[in-house]
Amino acid sequence: METVKTLIFTVLVPGSVVFVFPLLIFGPLEPDTRPYAPFGLVVMLVGAALYGWAASAFVRSGRGTPAPIDPPQKLVAVGPYRFSRNPMYVAVLLFLAGESVFLDSRSFLLYLAGVAVLFQLFIVLYEEPTLRKEFGETYMHYTEAVPRWLPVNLFGPRKFPT
Repeated sequence: METVKTLIFTVLVPGSVVFVFPLLIFGPLEPDTRPYAPFGLVVMLVGAALYGWAASAFVRSGRGTPAPIDPPQKLVAVGPYRFSRNPMYVAVLLFLAGESVFLDSRSFLLYLAGVAVLFQLFIVLYEEPTLRKEFGETYMHYTEAVPRWLPVNLFGPRKFPT
């Protein structure tokens, strides 16, 4: 059941951020015809794959969904969560970066920056305090071992047990 709820959340929330809101803000945009435009598709695919990996970890390990109304029952520290505390957000930002390249839109980069700021505020003001309250010392150890956004060293040892 968590898989179905995660799919619904993905369509409604990240789907709105990467497709619906840009369409409402910018209207229909045409793909760029320059030679580097396909690189944007590659970045979008990497973002989508990372999101799928992170969502799968939520369902399998956390026994919950990314939705704040149905959070995981245990702290998710496996899969991409070993390298970043927020791989779903990173995935959405990667997807948006790919879209901006694919569409050759500088305006889209401003949208991406705005979304990144909103993500940061949501994480710092809501998510992290909620996770600290829910998982206590375990979450504190996790924050010491795993960076909020991007890993400094993908291949280095992790202090947090996975």
